[in-house]
Amino acid sequence: QVQLVESGGGLVQAGGSLRLSCAASGRTFSSYAVGWFRQAPGEDRDFVVVIASSGFVTYYADSVKGRFKISRDSAKNTVYLQMNSLKPEDTAVYYCATLRAAAAWGTRAPTAFSSWGQGTQVTVSS
Repeated sequence: QVQLVESGGGLVQAGGSLRLSCAASGRTFSSYAVGWFRQAPGEDRDFVVVIASSGFVTYYADSVKGRFKISRDSAKNTVYLQMNSLKPEDTAVYYCATLRAAAAWGTRAPTAFSSWGQGTQVTVSS
């Protein structure tokens, strides 16, 4: 069982940057694709990006493409989300999760992911 802990959230002005971390426990973490989602108050949990277990293949939501970059460090059992050119609409709680083994690559549904972390708050002021 993999356990995930997100960190790195905070308050930033529009146009600023943050780097989120998703640290994992468990020796099998490197074999999982890992996704980031976000959830604003009163809204559904939305897909942001996913990275393959290899670290070489990624898939971004259109809303963050060109501004966010996902990466992973297998030696540190950590996945990172570098967020640049932040906008007020990026404000949300950000979660990481592992893609279920039976789920297809490119699936954006939260139900295709498991081992959710507790989330980290990102607030972008205008």
